[in-house]
Amino acid sequence: MITSDSDLPPRLGSLTFHGPLSEARATRMIERLAAAQPADVLDIGCGWGELLLRVLESAPGAKGTGLDINAEDLARGRALAEERGLADRVLFVEESALGTDRGPVDAILCLGSSQALCDPEEGHDPAVALRELRRLVRPGGRVVLGEGFWERLPTDKELAAMWPGAHAGDHLSLGALVDLAIEAGFRPAWIETASADEWQEFESGYRYDTEVWLAAHPDHPLAAETRERVDRQRSSWLNGYRRALGITYLTLVAVA
Repeated sequence: MITSDSDLPPRLGSLTFHGPLSEARATRMIERLAAAQPADVLDIGCGWGELLLRVLESAPGAKGTGLDINAEDLARGRALAEERGLADRVLFVEESALGTDRGPVDAILCLGSSQALCDPEEGHDPAVALRELRRLVRPGGRVVLGEGFWERLPTDKELAAMWPGAHAGDHLSLGALVDLAIEAGFRPAWIETASADEWQEFESGYRYDTEVWLAAHPDHPLAAETRERVDRQRSSWLNGYRRALGITYLTLVAVA
């Protein structure tokens, strides 16, 4: 059976940002970053680059580069850049950030994607990611890092309901994470964490379009696997990491 793109399950269409981030918080973070008047901005794991594009709008003298390995998201980012008249100031590149030579720059965005800076064979290590971020930013430059941390240690039952192989060592406490940032050569200029409302907006928005599609296409050839996937995702949140996993947004300044 041949299906058109309009018949396929939608992907993330209801999300502005790919993470638990409100408009108000994003605006404040962008204002702090733009106030430093960066000349160049690197977005690691940029997705469709919404935050990067807003930084460029707020810092008219800046140019930006977004790195990601998802071609669909990058195409969406290029279309958004065209719509906003920013196509000549931003480059969206389909490539890995591991060992990248696209620095040093004045400002870096790395929200929910620090694993892209770590060797996959060694696993995600925030200390390694922070050292890489320090390598990629000029002295006095800014990094906005969005990183997971444990609000509290999850129970064994919660861990079993999370992602496959989840364990307590997957994340640090907020204090331990900030200490690593200082050890890597940063000063933590601003520390904030996603609220419960931001989490709920993200988690519901992440699945909204797909849930609506499933209700309208219960017998579609892709319905069963799509239903299984979103049911697993929702259960992982509600029965697993909800109220245990936090996201912090750290505005870090590189020590000279």
